[in-house]
Amino acid sequence: MASWEKRTNRRYQALIGLLVLGIVFSALVVIAYALQTTDATLTQPASRLIVLDFLSLSYSWQAPPLFAVLAALAVALIVVVSFVGLEIRDVNLSRRSHDTVHKKLSPWVLMQSTEGVFHGEVTITALIPAHNEEKLIEATIKSLMEQDRKPERIIVVADNCTDGTAALAKSLGVEVFESVGNVDKKAGALNQVLATLLPLLGENDTVMVMDADTVLRQGFLKSAVRHFTEDRGLSAIGGLFYGEDRKGLLAQIQKNEYTRYSREINRRKGRVFVLTGTASIFRARALRTVAEERGHLLPGTKGQVYDTHALTEDNELTLALKSLGALMTSPPDCMVETELMPSLPALWRQRLRWERGAMENIATYGITSTTARYWSQQLGLAYSVFALWTYFLMIVLQAVSTDTWIWYPFWLLMGAIFIAEKVWTVRDAGWKAKLLAATLFIELLYDTFLGIIFVKGSIDMALRKQAHWGDVPVLSKRATAKQSAGNAEVAS
Repeated sequence: MASWEKRTNRRYQALIGLLVLGIVFSALVVIAYALQTTDATLTQPASRLIVLDFLSLSYSWQAPPLFAVLAALAVALIVVVSFVGLEIRDVNLSRRSHDTVHKKLSPWVLMQSTEGVFHGEVTITALIPAHNEEKLIEATIKSLMEQDRKPERIIVVADNCTDGTAALAKSLGVEVFESVGNVDKKAGALNQVLATLLPLLGENDTVMVMDADTVLRQGFLKSAVRHFTEDRGLSAIGGLFYGEDRKGLLAQIQKNEYTRYSREINRRKGRVFVLTGTASIFRARALRTVAEERGHLLPGTKGQVYDTHALTEDNELTLALKSLGALMTSPPDCMVETELMPSLPALWRQRLRWERGAMENIATYGITSTTARYWSQQLGLAYSVFALWTYFLMIVLQAVSTDTWIWYPFWLLMGAIFIAEKVWTVRDAGWKAKLLAATLFIELLYDTFLGIIFVKGSIDMALRKQAHWGDVPVLSKRATAKQSAGNAEVAS
């Protein structure tokens, strides 16, 4: 049995869930012990400040010992530098790798194999996987057609649709590929169309996979073509996603979250963390290589681009490409607007799938130089859950254990710095974004909501609970035959 097959064992995934839960529990034990053994003589008496005749404030200049502050900063710095260093080392080694067996997509290997040969201009074939997206598909297609650099082909991949998605797409003048007997959701539908498409594409042909609830901002495709043309060693380009124009508090919270994520990618100079499913472009050779290495160097079924067992197929494909040494980027001018979750239940389902999928993916690939950054993120999330919940616990303990509320200037300063950082990171998103960030506690409550989802995903993995996406409708034999005929026309 291959090593990756052992890592896909659900017992192994259960251990990952237990590890994450263990970090949170251990941190809670440490803080409980610290509270129990704290010397009461360290607590300084509070002073009272008379603001008005009828209003007074109690405050204390007590702060954590300088050594504790410096130690916390040192530990954080060591952890960050260590994991960032591993990531940069992995990227640099992949860039320079001459390994034609394990790093078949490294820039050096790609450029050596295409040196001195002109394979034509860069082309784009856009695939839009869609399941009952009749209400959104038109805007998505038009955003492609209205680009200043249009794609050569647009193919809507209609997966088990029971509405007018396919008919509407055809009326807009684009090709339609209808999945046949697919029970593997988006990944299965894409595998079907890619199986017919990839053998026909050359070295400079690219494939764009774009969600049906996404709209490209102007200049996306022009920028992508320029990057692929200038860098023959580049395997993939991911988009920077922002929230759609939706009103409401929940929508604004998600917009702030996406804005910060895009800012982080820009700070990383385009180094991709996840090739987002909203809109990413791949060299055809990169996708073919992934399909060839499934079941050998990569998990999955040989010949399939997407691993149909992965909950988050875009995250898994990113790991697959990175494991093969692929170079990828997210240019600042490749931007998309994507749908925001309209309600907390919908957001819960989306994020639970994301969190569970991310943990399962790194459990499948194991601990390698490529996955070190992803492991650090999961451990950081576990610690952040502990830190935030401890913060709320301290507030509650102070409220119930003292007769008067005591203000601590040290922690007020820390809070002010935190608020300033929150506001600064969404400064380009408008006054609503900055106002929401300034309130602080709303976003902290949202972070708590995400923390609960993170813990829920860890518990599900620890208990080996099977993840489900829902039922897939079964089509009649007549409908299946009709779809197969239509797909043959698209392939030709």
